[in-house]
Amino acid sequence: MSVISIRNLSVTFPGDAGPVQAVKDVSFDLEEGEILGIVGESGSGKSVTCRAMLGLLPRRATLGGRILHHGQDLTQPAAMQAARGRDIAMIFQNPASHLDPLMTIGDQVAEPLIFHFGMSRAEARAEALKLLDAVQIRDAAGRMSAYPHQLSGGMKQRVLIATALACRPKLLLADEPTTALDVTVQAEILALLKTLNRERNLTMALVSHDLGVIAEICHRVIVMRQGEIVESGRLRDLVHAPKHDYTRLLITSQPGRLPQMTDQRPDSAPLIELRDLSLHFPGKGDKVVRAVDGVSLSVRQGECLAIVGESGSGKSTVARAVIGLNAPTGGDILYEGRSVVGLKGEALTAFRRKVQMVFQSPFDSLNPRMSIQRTIAEPLWRHGLATKAEAMDRALELMDMVELPRSLAGRRPGMLSGGQCQRVGIARALALSPRVLIADEVTSALDVTIQAQILKLLTRLRKEQDLTVIYISHDLTVVRKFCDRVAVFRTGQLVESGTTAEVYADPKAAYTRDLIAAAPDLDQALAGVT
Repeated sequence: MSVISIRNLSVTFPGDAGPVQAVKDVSFDLEEGEILGIVGESGSGKSVTCRAMLGLLPRRATLGGRILHHGQDLTQPAAMQAARGRDIAMIFQNPASHLDPLMTIGDQVAEPLIFHFGMSRAEARAEALKLLDAVQIRDAAGRMSAYPHQLSGGMKQRVLIATALACRPKLLLADEPTTALDVTVQAEILALLKTLNRERNLTMALVSHDLGVIAEICHRVIVMRQGEIVESGRLRDLVHAPKHDYTRLLITSQPGRLPQMTDQRPDSAPLIELRDLSLHFPGKGDKVVRAVDGVSLSVRQGECLAIVGESGSGKSTVARAVIGLNAPTGGDILYEGRSVVGLKGEALTAFRRKVQMVFQSPFDSLNPRMSIQRTIAEPLWRHGLATKAEAMDRALELMDMVELPRSLAGRRPGMLSGGQCQRVGIARALALSPRVLIADEVTSALDVTIQAQILKLLTRLRKEQDLTVIYISHDLTVVRKFCDRVAVFRTGQLVESGTTAEVYADPKAAYTRDLIAAAPDLDQALAGVT
């Protein structure tokens, strides 16, 4: 029995150059108790399709086709109003932006119960406590009075799930619910969704760009591209015998299926060395936050060292200390055997020419008012290495190097995709011909196809320029393919390090084993699919 049937769904938005059709003639059924995966890259129409099913499209959108739920057409406002929240609920990619920062967790989970069922506040809060327990929030009673900013990302997502479940819906739409989470938290959220499906017979549609995530819990998959369904079927059939070129590209771009990109080199003197490095920050009251605590680590010329760990483990703090953006509390940082802690003026500028950083969010780290060409050229004239005219010419060469079409030179960051913006960030970092590139979660927000392109680009640049890379990530599947050595961080401390092959084959620390086990892997997930 179908919980919802989509027939010839089309969604069109007005654009500067004419109407933009985000969803084109999409049709599918969602059966009772099924978990349907909807996979595709950014702009494929996945999220727009889900938002159309819940009536959450902008007013300027034009909707065509039918959305049938128990005989009612949800394209009609009255039918949608009756179903939304009660029969159909949704959880979103970024929980922080969908929780009211001024409301306690308890009141937010209770709100739909008061609105839909007319419960008293006391009755609704009692039910909210049960829901927080059901989604496995530790100390649920204590969390009832907490505000969103006091919870971790994983906890926020559990609160959104509890809110969505409040009215016991028949269908749950999950739009990239684990994309921004650490692998261990991601595994917990996927396990929770699987449990809810099994125990409540809850029908779900899970949107993702990662087939590894889809494979963990979905029974059937729809592949979307440019607003259309290009392929659908059982996951095993789709992976083993894909019919569409785009499906094949998605499969080969999965981190676990990428070619090995590591390059083991003979031992040499460290290029960068951390000696008993500590970074402490003031906390509430007299408390001290030990963001990094007594870490010793070295990086050799030409190698790629991964620093992995969950959010708050100290990965990015170490990276920012190396480049001089965070001042160490104790210990030392050496470059070619000389301390770089406390450098100022010209000495710091000269060091930063040799060590550059690419940041996690390309949109936040690029000037929105500056053209791409000027963005890449700016470091050259700021450092006095070229005239403005020479720098602008060199910027075009750097665009060629990172495989950006020169036709984009005059555009601003807001006119580019996430992958294109990340290439701009890499080109800007390479403008000064550095010896070391620090890549801080540079592929974590990208589609798997774009991620694969960026990894191949960095591998080529390493070989061509003998570039040393410090690669910060929480994705151990990517690290296994891309990095020569790995250092595992937890709560500011180094728990394990070694060659990537050694650490994966025989992890010494229980925490490392947990990280490896939690990483989604398409082939491992398929092995458990019947």
